[in-house]
Amino acid sequence: MKVSITSGKAEGPTKLNAFDNALLDAGIGDINLIKVSSILPSNTRIVKLPKFPAGEMVNTVLSYTSSDCKGDLLSAVIAVAVGDDLGCVVEHSGINQDSGKIKEKAVYMVQYMMQIRNIEIREIIVEQQDYIVKKQGAVVAALVYLNE
Repeated sequence: MKVSITSGKAEGPTKLNAFDNALLDAGIGDINLIKVSSILPSNTRIVKLPKFPAGEMVNTVLSYTSSDCKGDLLSAVIAVAVGDDLGCVVEHSGINQDSGKIKEKAVYMVQYMMQIRNIEIREIIVEQQDYIVKKQGAVVAALVYLNE
């Protein structure tokens, strides 16, 4: 299996438009995102995000948040832990929180998921997007499953 990790940030005239623009910035705005849980098979490879045909249905682990309060700090994180038997994915986000602590919590949660399964971690990959709102902003971070 192949997956890609991406993130984006944007402004928009409404909450929905800001979210849509952040998805476009991340390269996943013209596809249909299907929410899935957080387990990766053992043979998963992380690759560069491809260009998708418009309207394609794509399984996704998605982290996002938005705000219409000027000056708010938005953070969205995806943390991936890879082991020999499987991998786990965590999404986490926050508003006006220390972005380092947002990342630390995501890493803690994915480490815990692997620990509870007795899986040794070979690698941890983290994608984080931070943004300071001007009018109506949004951030996204996503892991997308690619059809092979």
